[in-house]
Amino acid sequence: MTTFTLNGQIRTASSEPMARLLDVLREEFRLIGTKEGCGEGECGSCTILLDDEPVNACLVALGQVEGRKIVTIEGLGSPAHLDPIGKCFVEHGGAQCGICTPGMVVSVHHLLRSNRSPSEEDIREAIAGNLCRCTGYQRIVESVLRAAEMLREEEKKQQ
Repeated sequence: MTTFTLNGQIRTASSEPMARLLDVLREEFRLIGTKEGCGEGECGSCTILLDDEPVNACLVALGQVEGRKIVTIEGLGSPAHLDPIGKCFVEHGGAQCGICTPGMVVSVHHLLRSNRSPSEEDIREAIAGNLCRCTGYQRIVESVLRAAEMLREEEKKQQ
């Protein structure tokens, strides 16, 4: 048994300690937003936040997450309640087939938490570990720039 915090809730997994975290998330917890692309840590489709850092869930053994904090795409919002990043991906064409989108959104969430005014170069660096075969990346970058703008506008309203 492995216990950890998953999307804000303490959870216990019964899978073997060497099971891939990706499989545990999808099969045991039914969190299918985290996608498998390559299974080798090369594409970023399975990116999650582990203790607030982006990692590829296909490269993490369940036993490595004992007592740690995991956030998946489901922990960042839902289709009915998209956060600004998700909204901008949809509205500005950053999401195409959907395989890379969850990993991209998680990586962008990590970037925008510390940098509300990223440059195009900052964005491209933040998503460098996430491969997309549909968009050519420009629409993703534009989506992130707009999301950053929206987040700054929201912060101004709250002040």
